[in-house]
Amino acid sequence: MLTYKKLLAFSILIAIGFIGCNSSKQFTGPAGYDINKPEKFIMTSSLKEISGISFLNGKEDTTYAIEDETGKLYYFSMGGDKVNHTKFGKKGDYEDVAVLADKTVAVLKSDGSIILFAANQVGKQDAESVKEYNKILPEGEYEGLYADSNKLIALCKNCPGDKGKKEVSVYTLEQTNSTGLSITNTYKIDITATQPNEGKEKFHPSCISKNPITNEWYIISSVNKVLVIADQNWQVKQSYTLNPALFKQPEGLTFNKNGDMFISNEGGNGDGNILLFRRQKN
Repeated sequence: MLTYKKLLAFSILIAIGFIGCNSSKQFTGPAGYDINKPEKFIMTSSLKEISGISFLNGKEDTTYAIEDETGKLYYFSMGGDKVNHTKFGKKGDYEDVAVLADKTVAVLKSDGSIILFAANQVGKQDAESVKEYNKILPEGEYEGLYADSNKLIALCKNCPGDKGKKEVSVYTLEQTNSTGLSITNTYKIDITATQPNEGKEKFHPSCISKNPITNEWYIISSVNKVLVIADQNWQVKQSYTLNPALFKQPEGLTFNKNGDMFISNEGGNGDGNILLFRRQKN
């Protein structure tokens, strides 16, 4: 009979073996990227729960990041040892960050609220003239936000309107002089083709970005470690399984102007990180 200690030790060995197998296995990724060999940047303790990343005008000299709880926008040079922040709000569940029209910082909360403040406030201790659009998105849970020039694209992770359907809702928001920020369009992503493995159709987007070279949408579902590529009309083209040993909890995604891909992972029991995948030229 196995004792508790022996059973525990056996379970640990099995887990280590599983991780080891996943670490050595080669995973297929989108054209132009070796999804198995990223450059890794370890985050400081303040960004252990990093949940969103973005650049200003596609320039990677400064990375903008948020984490789940504190209402602070962090900014730093990738690979540097100094991280600064600007406070924009109270404690809350913050999920993603984007820069609208290269001049306005937009932060998404999980309840569908969006916070806006001028990018020139970054560097101050506290941002001024912060505007919150409380629950501007329909009821649901949200994690993915992208600034497409002067528009914001928000993806629903879990929405009552999508429940029981094989689709995910996408919302476009724009700023107007009269009403501020408002929803201007809605799309649906058919998720029947989002799983490389048959029989697994659940897809809960955690981040989104547009590849500046191909103009395709890149969407990650952290819960089942899947990267999906969709065309400009939100039609799914490819779907790739991500290595769970490498992608612990992918919550942020962005590109620089050269098409290099950056994916941030929450730390869980370890450190948060950003993985850089250089675009390979043919």
